[in-house]
Amino acid sequence: HRDLHSFPTRRSSDLDLRSELTRICGVDLTTINGVDVMTVQTFVSELGTDMTRWRTENHLVSWLKLAPNRGVSGGKLIKHERIKVKNRVTEALRMAASSLEHSESYLGARYRYLKSRLGPKKAIKAMAAHLARLFYRMLTHGQVWVDRGAQEHERKRAEREKRSLERKAADLGFRLEPAA
Repeated sequence: HRDLHSFPTRRSSDLDLRSELTRICGVDLTTINGVDVMTVQTFVSELGTDMTRWRTENHLVSWLKLAPNRGVSGGKLIKHERIKVKNRVTEALRMAASSLEHSESYLGARYRYLKSRLGPKKAIKAMAAHLARLFYRMLTHGQVWVDRGAQEHERKRAEREKRSLERKAADLGFRLEPAA
């Protein structure tokens, strides 16, 4: 048996995994907040870069078992099962999603919002599905991820809430007036 220290070590300049993954994918997936080189490497090694196997991003999310598994018949929920997933890509995306909790980015704000509404487990699954959709879009369309910041998420959320309140008031025959 050889001593572990006797093996030659590679310098980081010899093998820059991030630039190699960018070359393979055609786009740098590590620009997405929460996503590191190992997440991208897991995704590419397991699924490749050709996303044509899935017709849409939602098909990919479903294949990764990140979509809700609900049995609905006639608009009524029949069953809601939790499936244990032994998929490396799904686990890597879940870990990337959970790392967004303290991120001061758009995705971090989105995760915290989902966590407050759904709880931590469902929020992680929802954000992992969102990350899978981002990967799909970036790989199929060559889009580049640009973080819009946590303030942008809060601004959009406030706009959605205002529109919702206006609709509810209109349904009840009222009209909202801005406070003076």
